[in-house]
Amino acid sequence: MSVNKPIKVLIVDDSPTVRTVLSRALSNEPDISVIGEAKDPYEARELIIEYRPNVIILDIEMPRMDGLTFLQKLQAHYPVPVIMCSGVATNNNHAALKAIELGAIDFVAKPASGGSQALRYLGVDLADKIRAAAIAMPVRPHIPAAAVKNRRCMKSVGIDPGRYLVAIGASTGGTEAIKELLSNVPADFPPVAIVQHMPAGFTKSFADRLNQFSAMTVTEAVDGDMLEPGRAFVARGGIQMSIERMGNRLRIVYGTDELVNRHCPSVDVLFDSVAQQVGNHAVGVLLTGMGADGAEGLLNMKERGAVTIAQNHESCVVYGMPKVAADLGAVQHVVAPSEVPNTVICALRSRSNQPAIS
Repeated sequence: MSVNKPIKVLIVDDSPTVRTVLSRALSNEPDISVIGEAKDPYEARELIIEYRPNVIILDIEMPRMDGLTFLQKLQAHYPVPVIMCSGVATNNNHAALKAIELGAIDFVAKPASGGSQALRYLGVDLADKIRAAAIAMPVRPHIPAAAVKNRRCMKSVGIDPGRYLVAIGASTGGTEAIKELLSNVPADFPPVAIVQHMPAGFTKSFADRLNQFSAMTVTEAVDGDMLEPGRAFVARGGIQMSIERMGNRLRIVYGTDELVNRHCPSVDVLFDSVAQQVGNHAVGVLLTGMGADGAEGLLNMKERGAVTIAQNHESCVVYGMPKVAADLGAVQHVVAPSEVPNTVICALRSRSNQPAIS
């Protein structure tokens, strides 16, 4: 696709209202062109042949053929980047996350209303996802089977996990990258705080899904949660999450719904709080995603003495956020997500004599 030509988008949804709202939301984006709308996959197939879209926005629940089935057919015959459009009901949440496993690049929450403010926010969010999808890597690397079995216990290598905190940030492609990372951690890994750019209403399902694959206990973060080894906390969508010190312990604190770097939650908000509250007892991990959210925060963490890690180019769905961080000089280690836990263990072994934070 030429950089001088607009990104051609096809919208596939059985609701005329949703199709209209999505088209209107994108109408002011000069680099994006909605080339067609289809009410079901059969109608979409004809439009795909005729217009060859660069990105498809695909509904999950449709008559005659559901979105997941159509996604699988697209992956086999026309592997175009797909963004799923999902309602916030629990069954749709699970389906949206399943779609990522099947090859979708991202998902967007189905518009709940057509108000001007909601439409404006949807347009910005959806446009960013479309731009990321248009440049995304078409195939994700799989978790190496051997890596999953190589979980070194922290205490067995002389590390007290209660002395440290790991903060993770990700955007496009991050749901699978975080899953790969947490699939390789030992059960006594230091507490983990996670910001994944994700619509409100989806993060609990995401945390529940991660919990199925990890030796850690993974939950959606609750305001006031105390950070403990063996637990990972996913920031709730639609609100900023930071870390606060209470004596020798650390806890989750929720703030405003204000956008930072066009995101809520923002990786920079988390990383900046960790830099301030945890300093050289922290590890910052920046994974795949478009834009720059988290790069400045990771640099802040490094300057406060934290270990800093970024995902390597080869394994990123979108090599944006990690690249910006590397260009800023914020990154000490560059690895694939499955290698992050071992990198953390190796980096922390030399710091095992520092005072505890919990």
